[in-house]
Amino acid sequence: MEKYLSDPLFLREIIMDHYQNPRNKHLYEDGEHFHEKHMVMDSCIDDITVQAKIKNGVIDEVVWDGTACVISTASTSIMTNLLKGKTVDEAMALIQTYNKMINLEDYDVNSMAEANAFNQVGKQANRIGCATIGWRAITDIIVESEEQNV
Repeated sequence: MEKYLSDPLFLREIIMDHYQNPRNKHLYEDGEHFHEKHMVMDSCIDDITVQAKIKNGVIDEVVWDGTACVISTASTSIMTNLLKGKTVDEAMALIQTYNKMINLEDYDVNSMAEANAFNQVGKQANRIGCATIGWRAITDIIVESEEQNV
């Protein structure tokens, strides 16, 4: 993956694939087994809901739905693929790594998989919110679920 990070066409293909064919884009009606977070961006069309089922410290399921721009749709789609099946600790570490990448800090390229497509978003301040909306939602969900289990 590292050799492709400097290829804007390859990275654009990843983003467009997840925008045109978003993964895990649906919500469950059974709210009692899912934690849910609704997020809205004032400066964009982004209005999404993220749901996660966390069982025994593992993210069993993470889905989302709503209206979102290309960057939000693709980043949230990639996030759901990346975090599903991870422990809460692993997920929080990946979220921290993603945020380092978005803030143009050194980060573990290998752990980000397709999320590396957003490695230049930090250069466009107006897109940071779009690239992080789903990630902020899952962070809130994890924190809230941990607080409920204490």
